[in-house]
Amino acid sequence: MHDDLYAPRPEHKFSFGLWTVGNRGRDPFGDAVRPPVTPNDLVRLLAEVGAWGVNLHDNDLVPIDASSSDRDRIVRDFKKTCINQGVVTSMVSANLFFDPVFRDGAFSSNDPAVRAYALQKTLRAMDLGAELGAKTYVMWGGREGTETDACRRPDEAIARLRDAVNYVCGYNLANKYGYRIALEAKPNEPRGDTYFPTTGAYLGFINSLAHADMVGVNPEVAHEHMAGLNITHAVAQAWEAGKLFHIDLNDQVIGRYDQDFRFASANPKAAFFLVKFLEDVGYDNPRHFDAHAYRTEDNEGVKDFARGCMRNYLILKDKALCWNSDTEIQEILAEISSPRPGVPTVEKYRKSHAKELLGYDFDRAQIGMRRLPYERLDQLTMDILLGVRGRRSTVNSA
Repeated sequence: MHDDLYAPRPEHKFSFGLWTVGNRGRDPFGDAVRPPVTPNDLVRLLAEVGAWGVNLHDNDLVPIDASSSDRDRIVRDFKKTCINQGVVTSMVSANLFFDPVFRDGAFSSNDPAVRAYALQKTLRAMDLGAELGAKTYVMWGGREGTETDACRRPDEAIARLRDAVNYVCGYNLANKYGYRIALEAKPNEPRGDTYFPTTGAYLGFINSLAHADMVGVNPEVAHEHMAGLNITHAVAQAWEAGKLFHIDLNDQVIGRYDQDFRFASANPKAAFFLVKFLEDVGYDNPRHFDAHAYRTEDNEGVKDFARGCMRNYLILKDKALCWNSDTEIQEILAEISSPRPGVPTVEKYRKSHAKELLGYDFDRAQIGMRRLPYERLDQLTMDILLGVRGRRSTVNSA
C-alpha cells in the first residue's frame, strides 16, 4: 500500500503496545469480547498493518510467575518473530499496577517490601527491554496515589518516588543500557488522585533527580485531556525543556474516564495542532498509539483501528503542510508578529537596553489597536481541516 498517500512507513516510527492491539474489550461493566491473541501474533498483526514498532510491559510478554526457562524461551521466540516481521521493540515498561500487591502503590507504598519488589520487577523489565533492543523505558505510576490522604504524607511519597527513579537511573548507567527514561503522568484512575497528575508536574520533579539528564516525559493525549488541559501546550513545554522522550497518541472526550480512543477520532482540531507541532519542530522519537479498538470490534476491527490511528496522523500531517504553505495564513502570522518601527523589543538583558526600556513612552492605546484576526485564522484552519481549502501534498514523498 505504499502507493497510498497515507500509508505508514518505517520513517514515521509508528508503534503500538501489545496491550493496545491485544486489548480484549474488557471493562468494569463487562467481560472480554475478543479472543486472546499471542504476543507473536500481535507482532504479525502490526507488521500486516504497517507499524514500525511494538511496545510492551514485562507481563504483556512474560507471565508474572513464569520460570526462568519459560521466560528465556518466550523472549527468544518473540525476538525471532520481531526480526522476521521487521518490527522494532522501541519501548518497555514494568506493570506495577495490575497485581494485588500494588493495590496501594508500588514505589510510594507504605510497605518497604512492596517498594523493594516493585524495584526488583522494574530492574528485570529493564533487563528484558535491553535484551529486546529497546531504548526507551517508560515509568507510569498508575497506582502511585491515594483515595484518602490519611494513609501517608504526600511529600514522603514523592521522596520515595524520587529514590526509585534515582535507583533506576543508577542501574541504567551501571549496565550501560542507554535507556532514555520517560515519566508518564495521569490525574487519576485507577487511584482517586495521583501524585504527579500532569506532564508539567513531572517536568518540575525531574530537576530534583540525581541523573536528570537521562529522564524526560511521556505525555499522553488522553491523560492531559482528562485533566481538562491542552495537550499541545504540555508537549511544547516538554519539547522546549529538551524532555520530550516519547509520546502516547490517542484521543479522549475532555473530562471523562481514560477512554483511549483511536487517535484524532474525538478531537481532530486538537490532534491537528499536536501533529503540526511535532512535525514543525522535527520530533523524531517514536509515535506510540496508546489506544484500543472499540469494544464492538472483532480482531479484524482491531486492524481497522490500528490502520486508522496511523492514517489519521498522516492526514493531519498533510493538513499541516497545507497550513504552513497557505499564503493568507502566513501573511496573517507575519502581520500580527511584526515589530513596530522605533518601538523597543524584548531581548537579553543589557543595562543599556533596560535604561532604554524604562525611558520609553509606550502608547498603550495605539499598541492596542493592532488587529488580531484570530477568527479568520481559525476559520482558515477549519477550512483546511474540513477539506475545502488547500490541496493534498505528498507526505510520503522522498
